Amino acid sequence: MYLIKHSYCEKGENIDIFWWILGATIIDGLIAFVGIFTLWMSKRTFNKIIGILVAFATGALLAGALYHMLAESLEKLPKNVAFSWLIVGFGLFFILERVLKWHHCHKRKCKIHPFSYLILVGDGFHNIIDGLVIGASFIISIPFGIVTTLLIIGHEIPQELGDFAVLVYGGIPKIKALIYSFIAQLTCVIGGVVAYLAAGIPNTTSLLLAFGAGNFLYISASDLIPELHKEPDTKKAIYAFMYFIVGVLFMLGIKALFKA
Repeated sequence: MYLIKHSYCEKGENIDIFWWILGATIIDGLIAFVGIFTLWMSKRTFNKIIGILVAFATGALLAGALYHMLAESLEKLPKNVAFSWLIVGFGLFFILERVLKWHHCHKRKCKIHPFSYLILVGDGFHNIIDGLVIGASFIISIPFGIVTTLLIIGHEIPQELGDFAVLVYGGIPKIKALIYSFIAQLTCVIGGVVAYLAAGIPNTTSLLLAFGAGNFLYISASDLIPELHKEPDTKKAIYAFMYFIVGVLFMLGIKALFKA
């Protein structure tokens, strides 16, 4: 994700730009339903691919936090400020998980892992940032907004598949996982509207990027990587690590594509 400076918009174009932003962010929200193809899979087949998707999501979250969100915030903020907001984001998710774990698992077996809820919160935040970027790009020009939207959708598809896999792995039924993912994905609309109304406030998006990086670092390092370590089969563990690397390389490829 990348910050885009706003340019002047002629009067009369503002309403058209708003509808472009709204349409683009709603389409981005619909990407949450890419996981629907798994509904017709057998449980055995789905279980075979879910480990791959979780491993991919782990690498993508880690790389996205460092190479995209944190890197962008460091371009606009002093290092101490950016790292402080990253720690705030990391620490908040630590507290949030403790609260969720106590609330859902207190004195009984926990059927749904707390990280399932965290991935939804993190994904919602991530999509708000995507909405900000989409809105800012349309303010520059409609063609540029379309290109930016397509690029964001391009990296959302595999990420949403990974997130869907994580939700199901965490104990949420498939139908509910799709609905929850859609709700989280629709926060992109909020970001787009905010960008249209007030995205010019200095450093606001940079602070949010550093905060979001802390969120995703926590989910990746504290929740998902330990889950990957639970695989007892050495061969499967090696494959999981390979897909983890694929997730990292994918996010690096997206970064290179944006800067191309």
